[in-house]
Amino acid sequence: MPFLTHKTAKENIDIYFEDYGSGKPVILIHGWPLSHRAWEQQVWAIVEAGFRCITYDRRGFGDSTAPWNGYDYSSLASDLHQIITQLELEECTIVGFSMGGGEVVRYLTDYGADKISKAALISSIIPLVPQKDDNPNGVPQKDLEDIMDALETDRVGFLKNFHKNFYNYDDHKDTISESQLHYDWSIASFASPRATIEAAKSWAETDFREELNNVTVPTLIVHGNADNIVPIKTSAEQAAKGISNNTYEIIDNGPHGLNLTHSKQLNKILIDFLKR
Repeated sequence: MPFLTHKTAKENIDIYFEDYGSGKPVILIHGWPLSHRAWEQQVWAIVEAGFRCITYDRRGFGDSTAPWNGYDYSSLASDLHQIITQLELEECTIVGFSMGGGEVVRYLTDYGADKISKAALISSIIPLVPQKDDNPNGVPQKDLEDIMDALETDRVGFLKNFHKNFYNYDDHKDTISESQLHYDWSIASFASPRATIEAAKSWAETDFREELNNVTVPTLIVHGNADNIVPIKTSAEQAAKGISNNTYEIIDNGPHGLNLTHSKQLNKILIDFLKR
């Protein structure tokens, strides 16, 4: 199994990654609470389109090391930096799904765009999740508190139902099977309980609005207008206004997990953007 080691001042963190294809590198950053396996329908398409595709497990998820602390976005972006540095990558496209959009923006904030040629935000939480006076379309604080309470008291029970809303399952039973829901549940259940909660705090609490100015590379923004997990008005619409050099694509009837329900449509949009 391929790992690279991120040696920090406190501990060594082993990051599991997979690396296929050749050409310009595309790094896929998975969402919460899954792993690199969530990108199954994108990896083959990107490789066959002539690109090098790298996926990895966020610390605490999949097969990567699960430290007790270090789930803030700067720590998570430092793992991405190690991947780019240790694999000696240049002219990367970094693609963040959902929570992974935060790593994209924080990486550009902390490390700049020297190694980055493009970025993509897919069903991303960027720039802000919670409802506030100046973010009225965000997720109400009570709903976020209920999620945290459920994760602390019955994590696997919460996760069992989470992905039905993730895919708007009742509307997409023709493309999402019960087996897929069970597969996602098994991946999410075996993530570190501590990582699952601490990472949720990061995506629920971090405000990236001022950091949007640091996204200077051409950026693709893709969001479904039926996303019940990350409302489009608090995420993609604001991101498109705050990132100057962007291509904004709305997938009609797309839920949060449009990487599976609308995989062909997303793949075409993403690969067209990569080839530009």
